[in-house]
Amino acid sequence: MLEPAINLVATQKMFGGHQSQYKHFSDACQCEMTFSIYLPPQANSAAVPVLYWLSGLTCTDENFVAKAGAQRVAALLGMAIIMPDTSPRGENVSDDPDGAWDFGLGAGFYVNATEAPYSQHYKMYDYIVTELPSLINNNFPVDSKRQSISGHSMGGHGALTIALRNPGSYQSVTAFAPICAPNQCPWGQKAFSGYFGQNKTLWHQHDATLLVDSATEHLPILIDQGDADGFLVEQLRPALFEEACHRNDYPLELRMQTGYDHSYFFIATFIEDHLNFHAKALGLID
Repeated sequence: MLEPAINLVATQKMFGGHQSQYKHFSDACQCEMTFSIYLPPQANSAAVPVLYWLSGLTCTDENFVAKAGAQRVAALLGMAIIMPDTSPRGENVSDDPDGAWDFGLGAGFYVNATEAPYSQHYKMYDYIVTELPSLINNNFPVDSKRQSISGHSMGGHGALTIALRNPGSYQSVTAFAPICAPNQCPWGQKAFSGYFGQNKTLWHQHDATLLVDSATEHLPILIDQGDADGFLVEQLRPALFEEACHRNDYPLELRMQTGYDHSYFFIATFIEDHLNFHAKALGLID
């Protein structure tokens, strides 16, 4: 079987490695998808561990590339970073009917939609869990047995739920300001209603706070949350996730960071901590 073609859009040398962007046709999403990858200099001579980064609402693969400042640390550690887009895109891909920013394009929520018209293209769960890793493993010098996952906001939701639902696939998970209980916040309720209708079984399968109750694997989890984040109380609700972890004796480090908001300034401040957290789990540092 032929491997799907990936097309290089741009590449730049950075900290001895390369930051590159690619496009390819996705079987899962039935449209052209874009992802970025940072390969550290160590990848020139050996396969390196890999971190998948999932971005938040309205973002593309480029937000993390340009704003997080992660490549310097990744180069020192010898870690590849994969940065996919946040949703399918294209002229035939359905968007929010009202043009809102919190649903549809840029807001795939890392789920497989079952409701028309979104079920045709919005298969981000399959894309992140299966299709993209296969593409990466077959085209780049990465160690598929050493991978971790992280994300921000909607992407933090994706990182937590994907890690919890796929035991054995990831060595660690971190998140910045994740949507921790989408069943209990307006963003999640809107997205799940649109993508799943009223099938609450599917809602529950993509809610990190509920998934902890049935987790069969205890991954190390680090969450950073700014206490000046305007979305904290209504949309993010990390206290609910913390309570679920305590209830199930699940290891969680939740750090409330004084004065920080929801922005990439917040992410850039603490991204080195997160990469080191993953590096320890991936065996790169003691």
